[in-house]
Amino acid sequence: MKNNIYNRKAIRAWTLYDWANSVYALVISTAVFPIYYSANSPEEIAVFGYYFNNSALYTGVISLSFVLISLLSPILSAIADLGGGKLNFMRFFSLLGSFACMGLFFFTKENYELGLLLAFFASIGFSGSLVFYNAFLPEIAPKRLQDRISAKGFSMGYLGGAILLIIILGMGIKPEMFGIQDSVFAYRLGFLLVGLWWFGFSLRSFQNLPSDNKKKKLPKHIIASSYKELGLVWKEFKKDKKLVTFLQAFFMFSTGVQTIILIASLFGSKVLGLEDQKLIITILLIQFIAMPGSHLFARLSEKKGNPQALIIATSIWMCICIGAYFITSDIQFYAFGAIVGLVLGGIQSIARSTYSKMLPETEDHATYFSFYDILEKWSVVIGTGLVAIIDQAVGLRFSSILLASFFMVATFLLMKLIKQTKKQ
Repeated sequence: MKNNIYNRKAIRAWTLYDWANSVYALVISTAVFPIYYSANSPEEIAVFGYYFNNSALYTGVISLSFVLISLLSPILSAIADLGGGKLNFMRFFSLLGSFACMGLFFFTKENYELGLLLAFFASIGFSGSLVFYNAFLPEIAPKRLQDRISAKGFSMGYLGGAILLIIILGMGIKPEMFGIQDSVFAYRLGFLLVGLWWFGFSLRSFQNLPSDNKKKKLPKHIIASSYKELGLVWKEFKKDKKLVTFLQAFFMFSTGVQTIILIASLFGSKVLGLEDQKLIITILLIQFIAMPGSHLFARLSEKKGNPQALIIATSIWMCICIGAYFITSDIQFYAFGAIVGLVLGGIQSIARSTYSKMLPETEDHATYFSFYDILEKWSVVIGTGLVAIIDQAVGLRFSSILLASFFMVATFLLMKLIKQTKKQ
């Protein structure tokens, strides 16, 4: 793409997909579903003769979904880059995730296994679609705009998710006002609304994203070729020490951020004993503060530089994790939620645009972003896996100290990146 040419319609379609899919990230992954699952499943669940507490099992199932998508991602990305079809793959995973969310309407105490299975497929649909969604960023916008456009996408997602969460929360608190029999049914209906929202708005988004059907003949051994292609990408990366350092830092702070997103509501309910409504209000607070937070860090990166902005974010995250160990009240939880909101959108949007701007000139964006996505997914697998072990052994509160260490290492790596940049 030429530096000053970009497609406004494609950019609007791209940010609209954040609006569409972020309701999953908020309602299903973070706010409502983990609480609903915890209340509608046995405290201990037997799996192959071993007993797990329900939160540890849920975390393990989500980790397994990330393992699967990280194994599939290189293959699908190679197919997309060689034969085209990023948009088709993005559409497929979006449909898988949205219909899995709709299916959660049927999850009750009598069939908690169905809830785990559908949560597994919804996670795969969400994560799989993002591999191809992120790969469109360097194709639709010049580098000078990617920080702002990435931030706009996240802020659109936070707003859309917050709107639907408010509606679902209203149905749960006052079900009679909506002609609903009880709050349990209201939340089940909320899961259905998530799937419909994701499905409906993504269709609109797909209409204006660029099609890339190259119609090239694919190699016979596509699986071997795809992992070989990923290896070639890594060889290309190793020529750029700054990019390697950034990816190392990204892996570390992504482990912390993604794990916190997944366990935040479980931490509030299991460790602090907070009521469901207080937990969801806290998450809403995070969403609304994250919207201006993502734009704040986009401006900060323009003035100070991307690594410097990320260092500020990781330092704040490290303090959040250390402080979380000492939280004992709902007021403290609200305060920490506000701080999390400030840095949540910032670190995610700047990380995505930083990687996009550091990529070498290439047409294989899906494969390059597949590498980024694999790092992110394995960071979640490792983070949630370690948290599940800590939760099972000594309790969920102690996981906050572990997560703080990831941000500490990320901060040192980002400092190293700045030194490497100055030497050039």
